[in-house]
Amino acid sequence: MGSIISSIAIALRQAANSIGNQANHELSPFFKRIAYKKGRVAAITATARKLAVIIWNMLTKEEPYKKAQVIDKAKKTKAAGLRQVQRRLVALDLSQDELIRLFAKTSLSVG
Repeated sequence: MGSIISSIAIALRQAANSIGNQANHELSPFFKRIAYKKGRVAAITATARKLAVIIWNMLTKEEPYKKAQVIDKAKKTKAAGLRQVQRRLVALDLSQDELIRLFAKTSLSVG
């Protein structure tokens, strides 16, 4: 029994690593967020666990995979990040010229 569980765990970690290498997978934002905070190994483990939970719910509760729910979560996370950046920019009280100079130094553009 132990070797079966180990095989499943290895397969889930390999799938999670593959998700981390893909740019357009619906779980990629989750993987990248964890990898940025805790490192790639932790992101692989967390994504493998998320996959295990998804599979478990599909098998035991006979639920279909809710791709839209995962995508909505990623959009909400991105929107929250944008709001946080906006609040920080407002708190800095930068003039329009300062903002233009700031964004000219980056790959972002204003206007």
